[in-house]
Amino acid sequence: MMSFLQDTEIRPFRIQISQSELDDLRNRLARTRWPDELPDAGWDYGVPLGYLKELAEFWRTSYNWRQHEQRLNGYPQYTTTIDGANVHFLHIRSPEQDAMPLILSHGWPGSIVEFLDLIGPLADPRSHGGDPADAFHLVIPSIPGFGFSGPTREKGWDTRRIARAWAELMKRLGYGQYGAHGGDWGSSISRIVAEVDREHVCGVHVNYLHTVLPNDADLSGLSKEDQERLERAQRYRSAPAGYMRLQSTRPQTLSYALTDSPVGQLAWIAEKFYEWTDPACRVDADRMLTNVMFYWLTRTAGSSARLYYESAKTKGKIGCPVPMGVAVFPYDLALPVRSLAEREYDIVHWTEFEHGGHFAAMEVPDLLVQDLRAFFRRFRSGKLE
Repeated sequence: MMSFLQDTEIRPFRIQISQSELDDLRNRLARTRWPDELPDAGWDYGVPLGYLKELAEFWRTSYNWRQHEQRLNGYPQYTTTIDGANVHFLHIRSPEQDAMPLILSHGWPGSIVEFLDLIGPLADPRSHGGDPADAFHLVIPSIPGFGFSGPTREKGWDTRRIARAWAELMKRLGYGQYGAHGGDWGSSISRIVAEVDREHVCGVHVNYLHTVLPNDADLSGLSKEDQERLERAQRYRSAPAGYMRLQSTRPQTLSYALTDSPVGQLAWIAEKFYEWTDPACRVDADRMLTNVMFYWLTRTAGSSARLYYESAKTKGKIGCPVPMGVAVFPYDLALPVRSLAEREYDIVHWTEFEHGGHFAAMEVPDLLVQDLRAFFRRFRSGKLE
């Protein structure tokens, strides 16, 4: 059972990375031992050598962490202890007093960096060409074990435990009714938040959702496109990628390589930003490297991977007892089938976009902002339209 009675203090926080840490990073990058590569291998065997060398050299010679550190420190940041774990979060209060509280949850290999381009338009739409009635108070936490939440110190931090911590965080911040949004692991966490805090969560919006064909269902009732989506999702689940197998089974062994080698950490994450994004909306190197820095500087490659190990042991289907909105981006890992999603959830909002992928908040922030506003607008009056 979770205990929240020992330490409920909310402490102001600023990111302050020592210069020696940044110098050490550059020195390690300069001393990289590069592997060989087969000719004309492309991406078939993993991240191409030339691609990674160019990215690593940009990281070493041109990337400016201090610039991004300053931007991050321009937002109110805090830490608090929940269930024995440190939780780091951004808390941006909207200038609109009647704004809706909204908690945004990232996944792997993401971080709170994913949401930076959403903050202004969501919290202060009046200043970004939007309707002030669509404003949100934003809570953007780093998952325990990720980034400046730091490594977890005990077993058991799966998605359900994280969701209970999020419910406690919103309670500590004094929020009654609130909404939840997430992609990747954040999608699961957001739905479970609604399960564990049904009394206070008005709605859940996700931009990543797996749908499964029930055992008694017939594929013939689905369109060709939906069948293709389902088969793609089933292939992904039945033959998990190497990163998922490793992080679900041997996160500690993996952690030695990623914590010691910045190029190893870079390759592990950069591969996903290449494979899971829309080629027309690639995340720029500067923003991706800032995301990588959240893993490198905090030494959380291993502890973030443990989320896969812990959650692999968790049994049971994830429900969602509140209305759901789904944003579908075509270059995501797997695309949901609406008719199947509607069997499991109360889907009241569904949008299919022409651009964007797994990291929608970074690739197409304007589209995601638009969809979040549209979905949560129905709850502003306190009841479903």
